[in-house]
Amino acid sequence: MRLALLAAALIAYAAGSPGAEPSAVSTQLIVGGEVRRELRLTLDDVRQIAKRRGLAEQAGYSGVRLVDLLAEAEIVDDAPLALRRTYVVAVATDGYPAVFSWGELYNTPVGRGVIVATDRDGVPLREGEGRFTLVSLADARPGPRHVKWLARIDVRRVSEGAARAR
Repeated sequence: MRLALLAAALIAYAAGSPGAEPSAVSTQLIVGGEVRRELRLTLDDVRQIAKRRGLAEQAGYSGVRLVDLLAEAEIVDDAPLALRRTYVVAVATDGYPAVFSWGELYNTPVGRGVIVATDRDGVPLREGEGRFTLVSLADARPGPRHVKWLARIDVRRVSEGAARAR
């Protein structure tokens, strides 16, 4: 049921999401949607958050954990079961999306392995990866949720009515 809701949410999100030029490099990362504070972050801002909250380093990538960025933006929890209906969409400049449920990020080992990377092997990301890249290193097949040219992280919520529908 939850997987079906996430799939429906992704399809609806992607249908309304305009694409940008393929491989366009974003110089700013926006964290918005169902958050108390929308963030507009530069590369230096993301690196500062990583220093303050703890540098995430795995498989040669270094940066900040997605959950730490979400903590900076403060996900809205203003309704019963709101977090259970929350999902996060990481979007590239060309519109490519990757979806994570709140439960997956905060209640499974997957969440510890989702990194917004700014560097790889000790140097800034290569041009082909953008300034920011999202990697999900605990996935059995990480390719589908590897978002090069990361531009936005949108926090969304499945409506209560959709969550109750069967």
